[in-house]
Amino acid sequence: MTKIKTNPVHKLVVLLFGLIVFSGCKNSASNKGQSQLSSNLHHKSQLIIEQDGQAFRDLNKNKQMDIYEDIRESIDDRIDDLLGQMTLEEKAGMMFINGVPVSTDALPDGKQGLKGFVATQPPITENMDSKKMTHFNTWDIPEDLSILAKWYNNVQQLAENSRLGIPITMASDPRHHFDKNRAEETSSGFTQFCEMPGFAAIGDEGLVREFADIVRKEFLAVGFRESLSPQIDLATEPRWARINGGFSEDASLTARLTKPYIQGLQGKTLSNGVACMTKHFPGGGPQKEGLDPDFIFHKGQIYPGDNFDYHLIPFETAFESNTAGVMPYYGVPTDQTDENVAMAFNKTIITKLLREKYNYDGVVCTNWGLITDIPMGPDVTWEARAWGVEHLSEAERVLKVIEVGCDQFGGESRPELVVQLVNEGKLQEERLNISVRRLLRQKFELGLFDNPFLDETKVTEVIGNESSKALGEKTQRISMTLLKNQNETLPLAQAKHKVFIQNMDSITVSKYAEVVASPEDADFAIIRLNTPWYPVDTKNFIAASFHHGDLDFKGEEKQEVLTLMKKVPTIVDIYLDRPAVIPEITKLAKAVIADFGASDESACEVLFGNAKPQGKLPFELPSSMEAVRSQKADVPYDSQNPLFEFGFGLQYK
Repeated sequence: MTKIKTNPVHKLVVLLFGLIVFSGCKNSASNKGQSQLSSNLHHKSQLIIEQDGQAFRDLNKNKQMDIYEDIRESIDDRIDDLLGQMTLEEKAGMMFINGVPVSTDALPDGKQGLKGFVATQPPITENMDSKKMTHFNTWDIPEDLSILAKWYNNVQQLAENSRLGIPITMASDPRHHFDKNRAEETSSGFTQFCEMPGFAAIGDEGLVREFADIVRKEFLAVGFRESLSPQIDLATEPRWARINGGFSEDASLTARLTKPYIQGLQGKTLSNGVACMTKHFPGGGPQKEGLDPDFIFHKGQIYPGDNFDYHLIPFETAFESNTAGVMPYYGVPTDQTDENVAMAFNKTIITKLLREKYNYDGVVCTNWGLITDIPMGPDVTWEARAWGVEHLSEAERVLKVIEVGCDQFGGESRPELVVQLVNEGKLQEERLNISVRRLLRQKFELGLFDNPFLDETKVTEVIGNESSKALGEKTQRISMTLLKNQNETLPLAQAKHKVFIQNMDSITVSKYAEVVASPEDADFAIIRLNTPWYPVDTKNFIAASFHHGDLDFKGEEKQEVLTLMKKVPTIVDIYLDRPAVIPEITKLAKAVIADFGASDESACEVLFGNAKPQGKLPFELPSSMEAVRSQKADVPYDSQNPLFEFGFGLQYK
C-alpha cells in the first residue's frame, strides 16, 4: 500500500532518494532497479511517496507512483509515461531555453542586485508559469556563489510544484577562464584557468581532463547541469572575433583535446556530470573577413580552399565522445548546400550531415536569438540571426528550424509559436515528441527527476579550493609562449632590477623588482599588450564590443610602444585572443612572450623565473595585414612568410 506524506514547509529536509547508476546503455534491462543512495546531498521536497521501502517524489500529485517517477524503471519507459501526460503547451515550452536573472536575495522572482540589461529581463518564474519552460541559462551571477546555489534550489522547488513536477535544467557558458575582456559572463568565484588556446599551447590531454573535471565539480556545486561548451571551431580566419573561445587552427590538435574535455565534464555518467553542448557545428571559423554572424554586418562563411570537411574533424571526435548536445552556428555556409541559409535553418547541414551522415541522435539546440528581433533602445535593434530567411515570419522561422531537425531554440521564449503551428495544422505533434523525447532523456540521464537539489553548504568547499586554484594558476603560467629572447634576457633576476611597467599592477610587480616612474630610470620596461582590434561602425553596442578588425597596432598607439622600446630594453607580454601582427614590435623588443589569459602575478612568475613558459603557438602569427587578407579563410596556417609559425615556442635555458 502506498503511503503519502505531505508537508507545507517550503524547505523540509526529506528522505534521501536513490540515484540510478547508468551503464551508458539506453533502455538496458540491467539499469532497472540499479540504484545507490546519495549520502552527500541535502534534499528538499514537499511531497514524498514511500513504497516498498523506496522513497519517491509524487511529481504529478496523483497520490500514486507513476512510471516516470519510479527510479527502478528504464529511462525509455519513464519518458513514454511522462510524454503521454504532457500537454502541447508543456512540450512546446521544453523546446526553448533562454537567459534569466539571478537576484542576490535568491528569490526566483527577486530583483535585488540586478543591474543593466539583466535587470530588464523577465524572472524565471514568468517563463516557468506562462511559457512552461524548463531550460534556462544565466548571465551575471552573485559574487557569493552560495546565493546562486540557494536560488537554484528555490527554483527547483517551484518546478516540483508545477503540474508534472518536471525539473529545471540550468546551463551556463564557460566561466573558468582568466579573461580580461568578457562582458557577457562573470566568472567571479570559479577557479580561473588559461583560455582554451592556452590549453592548445600546452597540448596536454591529461591536463585538459583535470581542468574539465574541476569545472564539472564546480558547476555541479551551484546547479549548472549543462555547459554551452566546448567551442571547437578552428581559427583558420585570424580576424574572427571568437578565436579565444576555441582551441586552435589545427584540426588534429583540437580534436585531440576535445575528447578529454567532454569526458571530464560529462563524467563517467551524466548522473554525476554536466552535459556538454558542443559548438558550433559544422565549424564557425571561416567567417569572411572575420566578421561574426552574430550581427547583421556579417558576410557569410566562405570556403575558398574547398576545405569544408577539415572543420568537421573535431566534431567527429565530439560525437565519438558522446557529447550530449550540439549547437549549430549562425553562419551561412556560402554555396556549400542547396540554399544559402544559416546552419540551423539548413536541412543539408542538420538533417543530411548531422542526423544522417553522423547518425547523431542527441539534442540539437540553435544558437541564441534566431527568431525574434531585440529592441536595444532608440533606433537600435539586435536583428534576429535568421540569415537567409529574413523574409519568413517568426512562426515560419520556427517551423523551418524544427523541420530541418533541430530540437531546441536558444535565447528565445516563444513556445506560443510552436503551439500556433500545431493548432494550424502546419506542424504535427508527433514531430514535437521526437525533440521532447531527446530533451527528456537528457534530464533523466542527469538524474534531475530523482534528485534535482544540491547542498548549499558545500559550495565553498568545492569551489576555489587551494588545489584547484593552484592548477588554474599553473595553466596560466605554463601556457605562456616565448617568442623572442634576445641574449637570454628572460628570465629576469628577482630583486636586482629597476623596471618601468605599463598595463600592470605596480604592487604585484614590486614583489619581484623595484618599480620606477620613468623609463629613463629603468633597467628594463615590461609592458603588457592586447592583440589590437577595431570596432565595427554600428549602433549595436554589443556588436561594437566584439574584437573585430585588423590585427596590427596603428597610429599613436603603435608609435608610443616603439618609442618606449628605443628608450629602454623592453619586454613585451602580449595577450593573444586573436593572432596579433607585431613585426615592428618584435624587432625592437628584447623579449616577446605571449599569454592566453594570465594574471599579472602569473605573468611575473614566468618573467622572473619562478615558472617556465612551455607553450607552443596554437595558431600562426602573420607577418603583415596584407598576408592576412591574402589567406584562405578555411585553410589553416597558410599566410605568406608568417612571423611565427604554428607550433613555435622557445624555452628558457
